Amino acid sequence: MLVFSNLLLRRGKKTLLEDANFSIPPGQKVGITGSNGVGKSSVFSLILGELEADTGSFSMPPDWVIAHVAQHTPGGSTAALDYVLQGDIEFVALQQKIVHATENEDGMALAELHSQMDIIDGYTAESRAATLMHGLGFKAEEIRRPLESFSGGWRMRLNLAQALMCRSDLLLLDEPTNHLDLDAVIWLQTWLSRYTGTLLLISHDREFLDSFITLIANIEHQRITLYTGHYSAFEKTRAEQLAQQQAAHVKQQKEIAHIESFVRRFGAKATKAKQAQSRVKALQRMQLIAAAHVDSPFHFSFREPEKLPERLFDSREVELGYNDTVLLKNVGVHLHAGDRIGLIGPNGAGKSTLIKFLAGELKSLSGESWQAQYLKIGYFAQHQLEQLDAGQSALQHLRLLDKKSRESELRAYLGGFGFIGDRVEEPVAPFSGGEKARLVLALLIFQKPNLLLLDEPTNHLDLEMRHALSMALQEFSGAMVIVSHDRHLLKSVTEQLILVDHGKVEAFDGDLDDYANRLQAPLEKTRDRPVVENSLSKKEARRLEADKRKTLQPLKKSVDRLERKIEELNKQLETIEQQLADPELYSEENAEQMTSLMQDKAYLAKDISELEEQWMEAAEEYEEAGKA
Repeated sequence: MLVFSNLLLRRGKKTLLEDANFSIPPGQKVGITGSNGVGKSSVFSLILGELEADTGSFSMPPDWVIAHVAQHTPGGSTAALDYVLQGDIEFVALQQKIVHATENEDGMALAELHSQMDIIDGYTAESRAATLMHGLGFKAEEIRRPLESFSGGWRMRLNLAQALMCRSDLLLLDEPTNHLDLDAVIWLQTWLSRYTGTLLLISHDREFLDSFITLIANIEHQRITLYTGHYSAFEKTRAEQLAQQQAAHVKQQKEIAHIESFVRRFGAKATKAKQAQSRVKALQRMQLIAAAHVDSPFHFSFREPEKLPERLFDSREVELGYNDTVLLKNVGVHLHAGDRIGLIGPNGAGKSTLIKFLAGELKSLSGESWQAQYLKIGYFAQHQLEQLDAGQSALQHLRLLDKKSRESELRAYLGGFGFIGDRVEEPVAPFSGGEKARLVLALLIFQKPNLLLLDEPTNHLDLEMRHALSMALQEFSGAMVIVSHDRHLLKSVTEQLILVDHGKVEAFDGDLDDYANRLQAPLEKTRDRPVVENSLSKKEARRLEADKRKTLQPLKKSVDRLERKIEELNKQLETIEQQLADPELYSEENAEQMTSLMQDKAYLAKDISELEEQWMEAAEEYEEAGKA
């Protein structure tokens, strides 16, 4: 068990956690959430012994093995497979002992060591390492290549593979999906769901957090709070708490105002002095409930394109590749205003190549293409973060695009992307990856594109910014083509999926869940069920079938009736939740209406819960009767 007791944690003068008291039982899969800079990574540093608590303590079982992803980029001539194998410390140690015993011709020691190797399943270590590498996108011919031959992103994947190779009791993962494509994210999700140790995961990927997480540890206002369930359950619970907190805050402010009024009126009168003093003490004792600030720091929308042709781009029988090597054949892409396309497919299949072609950064090897006269492209790719002028500020970058607008207008625009105060005038050189990504998006949106080409736009962005981006994209009137491993973003803003695979670019018949199922489907074919001979006559079989339908009919009606009732109540609940989302509801004059809505919501939630239990019982009875 991980135990945090009366913990105070600082980074420099900044307090990250204060009076933190919580514990995490073994085997839990914990998602650590919170905005950038609240101390998520510092919790990892504390566990790894790289950071000491200012006061309080942290403890864990002394024999636990911790695995985490190294942040340095490995290099040298070591083979990638050998580097991954180093994650299995027991295997590496036994391997070295076997080499030493072999050199000394120590038969007894060799027999014992080989026995130990068999116990830890060491003879399959290479196979396991290769499987990890394959899952993370490495091809069979790449696994024995030297580390120095891979790019930085692929070396970070090797760091992840090495951490997964470790026989760990505790696994710490800090944004593990940042360097992965969608296929690798889906594979990692499956792998982590089967991990038997304790997992602490920092991630801004909602879908990823929802897939296997059992606890959410949310850091906010120097406090860490545990919530049971996955991220969506936490988000719903927290929203309800904030609504209740706001109501309590409004009520408490009325009470405070009443007490202060009493003190002002009677504090100087001898006959009332005692009562006034008691009110003052009550005010001092009262634990002030902070107003629920739920507004995101990011507020922006796509500016309406100056011109929006119906037909934006066409290509026919295009071949794409590099240095006369064809990667994609017969590419026919037709983009119209309002198209919302997500590109999916394995790493290296050509998604980014296709995006570069659409952006005009890559010429076709053959074929025909056409673009509208007033086509205006907004292209986001990771390499553009490095193309920012390191010595220029965010304001100076924006001023280059618009020399006429007032500075106050440009500052207000940048404020919607989280750049406020002096931050807009500071050079971008020391900006974090997330800040640079936000600035590139701000510059892109400012130019009023009518075709958006986004290649992994959410890398380095936190959950609040991802949410703001998805909201803005939903209102975008032009066409968009997106490559992203963030399934929540793809599900939120795209309406069509295009699969890039095996040199082809073609529409995918299905949604992202279908694509995930396709990737996870077992390789072996489903065996045909044995045919059972029926000794009954056809007439007798028909009679039995009719009797069975007659028995099932009332059960089916009961299930359907409950489903309709649950759907009806859920619609009522949704209407109430929309009303509760209105900020004006929490004003003093609407306090009565707000209280009434909160009560109605509680009653509806209770009724839905009871009906769902009845539905489960009825559905189970119907299913069992159908098997009989």
